[in-house]
Amino acid sequence: MRYDEFLAKVRERGEYGSQQEAAQVTAAVLGVLSSRITPGEAASLAAQLPKQLHECIDSDPDRATATFGVEEFCRRVADQVGARPGTAQWDASAVLSTLAEAVSGGELNHLFT
Repeated sequence: MRYDEFLAKVRERGEYGSQQEAAQVTAAVLGVLSSRITPGEAASLAAQLPKQLHECIDSDPDRATATFGVEEFCRRVADQVGARPGTAQWDASAVLSTLAEAVSGGELNHLFT
């Protein structure tokens, strides 16, 4: 999936007013997601996404992998975009559903198990 296509889908699903807002939300969600998976999984994820999204994903091999649930995930996204956790849940849904279309089924299994 191309970058502009990815953002257009996020924008539509999240009902954002601009492509820039969709890009900001996408960066926040992918950043939080990448902190929750191993650096190797993050690198594999980045490899399946448009080049412009690679900088959103932390695949530093020296970083620690964080362990947290959905509530903390949404709180972290909310902190990054300046929103409430309920809004961040909406944001995460828009990005993650688009991500599910953009990556292979095997990669998706690694992310959500």
